[in-house]
Amino acid sequence: ARPTLFPTCTQTSPPADARTRPTMGFIKVVKNKAYFKRYQVKYRRRREGKTDYYARKRLVTQDKNKYMSPKYRLVARFTNKDIVAQIAYATLEGDRIVESAYAHELPKYGVKVGLTNYAAAYCTGLLLARRVLKKLGLADTYVGCTEIDGEEFHVEDEGDRRAFKAFLDVGLTRTSTGNRVFGVLKGAVDGGVFVPHSGSRFPGYDEETKTLDAEVHRKYIFGGHVAEYMEYLQEEDQERYQSQFSQFIKAGLGPDDLEGMYEKAHEQIRANPDRSGEKKQIVKRELPKKLTYEQRKARIEAKKQAFLAQQEE
Repeated sequence: ARPTLFPTCTQTSPPADARTRPTMGFIKVVKNKAYFKRYQVKYRRRREGKTDYYARKRLVTQDKNKYMSPKYRLVARFTNKDIVAQIAYATLEGDRIVESAYAHELPKYGVKVGLTNYAAAYCTGLLLARRVLKKLGLADTYVGCTEIDGEEFHVEDEGDRRAFKAFLDVGLTRTSTGNRVFGVLKGAVDGGVFVPHSGSRFPGYDEETKTLDAEVHRKYIFGGHVAEYMEYLQEEDQERYQSQFSQFIKAGLGPDDLEGMYEKAHEQIRANPDRSGEKKQIVKRELPKKLTYEQRKARIEAKKQAFLAQQEE
């Protein structure tokens, strides 16, 4: 028999547990030329995490049979210390603002503290609605809901001109039940602006029974939830109450004063939604006149003479 060049090795089968155990393969993501060739850069405001373009496309796109009619949006945004409410529409050059209202304007109407809560959001929406309707000459026709009871309210067409219609634009805000953006919406609707909506996201909506508790909603509109928390802290933790509601105490406001404050604010907003006529004074900085060559030369010579006179002394 011919001898073998290489010794044979016996192949042993893997153990039983290794055969049954699933194996995970490592798959490396290869970013080759084909990947980069087809890569599409996202819009700048998407990269910055500022705009939801999926939602914006649907808020901005107008029906073809309406031609160049603007599609108005009720824009509601919240910062740490302010609320921004605007009526805007989109153009190819960018968004145009028809009218705006801010929570920092509310001290003019008696609301000097708590400028970012649900009640302040309602006041800001109401101020915006009355302001834009007055600008369009619809303030007398569309008064809105004057008796605030927390019930769901929808503006209906009256007279020769239809109601002003705007769609709610919440941006990146989570539209959870009771969110403050719906306070802006409720204020705008009660102010006479037609905003298509349902009551399923207002405070007091019960998911199981599919009904809105108007009393709970009214409590939020008049700051009742804040008053309840103030009373709770007064009883349980006086030190925390003094710290957390220091501005309320400074303004002389207690839990029983909030509802009256917001009622007066609603009345004053309806009576005069206009902006205050005071304008910021622009201080112009006066720069010194540029010296001519001869003046600069004389200035240097004067400095030299002064220096030499000082040295002689």
